[in-house]
Amino acid sequence: MSRPSTLISPDVQARRPRTEVSLTRVGVCGVEKVIRINPRGRDGDGHGQLYFAEFECYVDLNPRQAGAHMSRFEEVVNEAIDDAVLAESLKAEHLAAAIAERVRDRQGGMRSEVSLAARYPETMPAPRSGKPTQEIYTLLGTAVASTAGTRTLTGVQAQGMTACPCAQELLASGARERLAAAGYEAGRIDEILELVPVATHNQRGIGTLFLGRSEDCPTEIDARELLAIVESSMSSEIYELMKREDERAVVEKAHANPRFVEDCVREMVHRLAGAHPDLDGRNFILARQENLETIHRHNVIAERSGELSEVLAELETGEHSTSHMTMREWLDAPAAAV
Repeated sequence: MSRPSTLISPDVQARRPRTEVSLTRVGVCGVEKVIRINPRGRDGDGHGQLYFAEFECYVDLNPRQAGAHMSRFEEVVNEAIDDAVLAESLKAEHLAAAIAERVRDRQGGMRSEVSLAARYPETMPAPRSGKPTQEIYTLLGTAVASTAGTRTLTGVQAQGMTACPCAQELLASGARERLAAAGYEAGRIDEILELVPVATHNQRGIGTLFLGRSEDCPTEIDARELLAIVESSMSSEIYELMKREDERAVVEKAHANPRFVEDCVREMVHRLAGAHPDLDGRNFILARQENLETIHRHNVIAERSGELSEVLAELETGEHSTSHMTMREWLDAPAAAV
């Protein structure tokens, strides 16, 4: 009786391609995982907290290799997630770095890049009633691993509310005219407009804040602190569950604190720099705000990126910096220095 032959599958990806040119990024996106983590510093109950995470993994490809081994991306992600759970780490950038370094080694590349977005719940009290409400936030982590080392970015994304200052000024001007025509004196009009919130149109805002730490920076900033900075940079926080007194508090706060999309970005930068003067100037910051318009069909966006030294110089001198380092430039800085 003949034995079945053992077939050895050819390594097609390792063959030389017809056109020998290197590729900047080859990989996978839309990789979805659920991670169970006991955050460091909390009392673990043996169950941990579930995070839904989506990954993107890429590696550079040399000109003499036909393709990357796609199954290895999945293997590396699973291995790194298992290690992160065992280490009880909540740092999204640490997980991204662990995956990036393994991808680079397993795929035989000189450079790899990994990014992840993990959605997770936090229970927050409503502003007046104190009712507990579950809010969903997003943790962001990015890492680039090259022969010169690994650089990481930690980021967060949160939603809030903004009130338009321009429309509010227009309505206040109209109110002044009508009150004056009704016989109210100027001082009395000022008092009324100070006491009564003036209407304006609102937007639901999406704020994003990234911080990249230089390799020798000892400062660790918890993602929850970044989330607080993002939310407080808008006109008001928002909540899923609100009673009547909560709705009133949110609307009054927003209208007493009108902000443009540009104001939100500048507030993020100012608050982060003020809270952490110990941060190294080589650290990187990216603040981004997108407002979902209500009286227009378009949305509005503002963004600022750069090394912290660039931003701090502007805050101190007020002079316009013509050099705004991008996220890509900062992440690739170690490789560029080789």
